[in-house]
Amino acid sequence: MRSTVRLRILITCGVLVAAGVGGWQLLPSDGERTEPITVGTTDEVTSLDPAGAYDAGSWAMYSNVFQSLLTFKPGLTQPVPDAAESCKFVGTKLTTYQCALRDDLTFANGRKITAEDVKYSFERMLRIKSDVGPQPLFPTLKNVSAEGRTVTFHLSGRDATFPLKVATGAGSIVDKDHYPADKLREGTAVDGSGPYVLKEYKNGESARLEPNPNYRGAVSKAGHTVLVKYYGQSEDLAKAFKAKDVQVAHRQLPPNFLASLDTKDGTRVTEAESAEIRNLNFNVRPGSPMADKAVRQAVAAVLDRPAITEGAYKGTVEPLYSLIPQGFVGHSTAFYDVYPEPSEKKAKSLLRNAGIKTPVEFTYGFRKDATYAAEAAEIKKQLEETGLFKVKVVEADWQSFQKGYAKGSYDAYPVGWLPDFPDSDSFTAPLVGTQNTLHNGFSSKKIDELISSTQQYSDRGRATGDFKEIQNEVAADVPLLPLWQKTDYVLSTDQVAGSQYLTDGTGIWRLWELSWI
Repeated sequence: MRSTVRLRILITCGVLVAAGVGGWQLLPSDGERTEPITVGTTDEVTSLDPAGAYDAGSWAMYSNVFQSLLTFKPGLTQPVPDAAESCKFVGTKLTTYQCALRDDLTFANGRKITAEDVKYSFERMLRIKSDVGPQPLFPTLKNVSAEGRTVTFHLSGRDATFPLKVATGAGSIVDKDHYPADKLREGTAVDGSGPYVLKEYKNGESARLEPNPNYRGAVSKAGHTVLVKYYGQSEDLAKAFKAKDVQVAHRQLPPNFLASLDTKDGTRVTEAESAEIRNLNFNVRPGSPMADKAVRQAVAAVLDRPAITEGAYKGTVEPLYSLIPQGFVGHSTAFYDVYPEPSEKKAKSLLRNAGIKTPVEFTYGFRKDATYAAEAAEIKKQLEETGLFKVKVVEADWQSFQKGYAKGSYDAYPVGWLPDFPDSDSFTAPLVGTQNTLHNGFSSKKIDELISSTQQYSDRGRATGDFKEIQNEVAADVPLLPLWQKTDYVLSTDQVAGSQYLTDGTGIWRLWELSWI
């Protein structure tokens, strides 16, 4: 019998400027089965230290073993207290944000959590400034102060989105006695206060998570012991699920596998409208051929998105023509407006008028995976068939790929992107703001000004015009090229409940919702 759960997640943007007391002690589970629930994923953990990673796999781990002052409840877009008792903006300028820390918190190692730990966590993250760390998320954060149980954040300008950023993995609170002030912590030990304790970790292989009996916060139920298995290739994850080596499979799954999925064996499928997107990013640093705007525009003029989505992805993703995806305030079709159809003629004209010799040779780097290889092959084919480009394709494992694009090893490189929090700002400041997370060297004074303008409004609808103008600027300058937006799939056997809570658009991996049936 087919058993399919289909969720429609509507993203509406809002900001919480005040929060009340919340949180419960975890209640014991009544489940009879004691063996771990095994979850398979293709996401990787770049670092177990929250100051050292800004990727989906790492943050999925952080949301289970660390606490932030605020968090998101399933399906909601406004944060609620977790480690905090309450949080609010002080005054009307939206430049001072204050939180009162709960008084009953301890790290898993037993030490009481203080406001100084919160202050320390933010300050070290900004100080370490890891190449692949989350510090770009806080361009307005000047400093943090702590007094008693009160933590105060001082901002350089109005930022109504600041509470949403605090609720992410970037806001993870670490034990100041165990995390160095000026460098990342080495090893596999974790000292957090989240719903789970990391009992065992094998880099690139597995993580065993057990419920934290000392947790106090927004999560009101005890989770089950979970064993997370990491797979380097989407095909490997699909094989593991077919072989019943995992009870739950989430994140990148092969398009062929999804397109031919048979649920007669009791497989449960959650399909969630997702804000996950993928952009082709351009290295605009001096010395790269992509430093010339005309070259980037020519690529945009040629690219055929439907051929990519129907070929490499078998229709499991949809073409995207905007920086901000569907479902978010300010979504537009800026790239379609400028480049409605693939046009070799337009690309030739752009390059000729700029005096650029063809074919333009450049390197295209991507994360090693069969699906991404098919995507790269299709893009290379499209570009080279025009005679205007010669593309050298380079593949690398995830961590090497991240380090590679951070230091400018590639001229073009596609990166998938999940919003850090449910607001359009998560697609603007981190992707096209100065010192963005893509490390592509792009900077635009006008776009930075527009980003700052969007951040001043508590009523996010008032930022719509600025968000659309940002997208118009991006479509004109082309520091990146949107490729597609996808549906998120979570698969589980009929023995496990709660898998639908692993995806809801807030970026939190709620492993504690999983249970045996």
